[in-house]
Order: sequence, then C-alpha cells, then structure tokens
Amino acid sequence: MTSPMRFPQQDLLASLERLGASAATEADASVPAALAQAGVPTAAVAALVALLTARKATLQAAFDTALAADELRRYQKFAKPGRPSAHIVQLRQKQAAARQATSLSRQSLIKAAAAFVRDAGIEVPERVALNAFIIEWIGAKLPGDDGRAA
Repeated sequence: MTSPMRFPQQDLLASLERLGASAATEADASVPAALAQAGVPTAAVAALVALLTARKATLQAAFDTALAADELRRYQKFAKPGRPSAHIVQLRQKQAAARQATSLSRQSLIKAAAAFVRDAGIEVPERVALNAFIIEWIGAKLPGDDGRAA
C-alpha cells in the first residue's frame, strides 16, 4: 500500500480558511507583511488561499498520475501480446484522466500564482518561470508541517 499524498502547508491553509484571514496572518510571522497592513488582511490573503489550494491540487494530481502509471506498469508487464484486456484499457483511461487533471491543476496554479504575485507585490526575477518561482517561494517563505519555513 502506498503512503498518502503529503501537503506541507496544510496547517497554514486550514488556518487561513478556518480562522479568517486576519487571525491567521497575525499568528504566522513568516507570512509577508504585505498580506496584512495594520492587522487588516489585504486582497493577497484570498489570493494566497487560492494559490495554496492550487498547489495542493497540483501535488495531488502528480501523486495520482504516478500511482496510475505504477499500477499500469505492474499489470502491463505480464500482459499477453495482442489486444489489451479490459483491465489494461481501464488503467490506461485512468492514467489519461490523471494526466489531464495534472495539466489542469498546473494551469490553475499558474493563474493563482499570477494573481498572488500581483496582489502581494512580489517581484519575480527575469528569466525564471512563474510556477518554478512560486513553488520555491512557497517552500522558503511559508511554514510547513514543522511550523517554520522550510
């Protein structure tokens, strides 16, 4: 049995959604000051929630794609040549659906990242892909499972 997908910023996302934006930004000192001005949450907080949700969906889709590929590989190894069995066809369809979900989640991550970068006033370096930059930024600036930035 495989281990479940792990999202390091799950606690931060839950606190932003559950407690309301102002309480969560005051409690987490690692969140940039641009997210809360004088204790009042900015539009960047909603964009951060959307960004973290999109990042979680991206990780889940990548996990599901890898899981479907592993399962297909395992069963296809012993398949007889010729017409594939119904089970192999179902596994291929499952893999195709997982790949499509991965593509859609990447697109939503880029869209959410663009909105967050614009709202938070974060400067993206030149010649760096937005999705690569924002994934690195999330890992460096936002607290993970252990309560501190990675």
